[in-house]
Amino acid sequence: MSVLDVLHSGELYLPLDPAIAEEQSKCMELLYEYNATRPSEMEKRMALLRQMLAEVGEESYIEPPMHANWGGAHLHLGRNIWANFNLTLVDDTHIYIGDYTMIGPNVTIATAGHPVLPELRQEGYQFNQPVFIGNNCWLGAGVIVLPGVTVGDNTVIGAGSVVTKDIPSGVVAVGTPCRVLRPVDDRDRLFYYRDKRIPSELLNKED
Repeated sequence: MSVLDVLHSGELYLPLDPAIAEEQSKCMELLYEYNATRPSEMEKRMALLRQMLAEVGEESYIEPPMHANWGGAHLHLGRNIWANFNLTLVDDTHIYIGDYTMIGPNVTIATAGHPVLPELRQEGYQFNQPVFIGNNCWLGAGVIVLPGVTVGDNTVIGAGSVVTKDIPSGVVAVGTPCRVLRPVDDRDRLFYYRDKRIPSELLNKED
């Protein structure tokens, strides 16, 4: 197993290995360039995203500034994804985000962990576990997703939640730690916010 392969193995490793640091530095240079772009430089931003990230689907976009350990090199974006300001990725291994998912401001998605045992932590050991976010999800402002978590399709994670365990498809989940509050149900087909009804022409469009 190569030094870089160990990042994706789930095994303990030392992240300050010179070979790792060299590759990581290259990624961070691209991220710096991305965050330094002007709002009018959309073509440059999209070209940089395609260079920086592992995958970028059509019509997907991340609003700068973005923060990432590996500059997004292990981030896989599906189609039609929007991520708002200050997306923070501890992307030491792979993060997969499905089509049409929305990410609010100040969201953190972390793949890296450290041993609880103090002696190993003192040595700087780390391990990584991938994160999977499904299709058509919404992660509200300030959500934190921890290593190894899977969020199912069509699920909403409420603002400020800390997602420590897998969340199933088709639910609204909130809290610290994040728990399922309720399913996405028939009322959600009638009301978009409290007593605010979805316009009938939009409902007919879905049909």
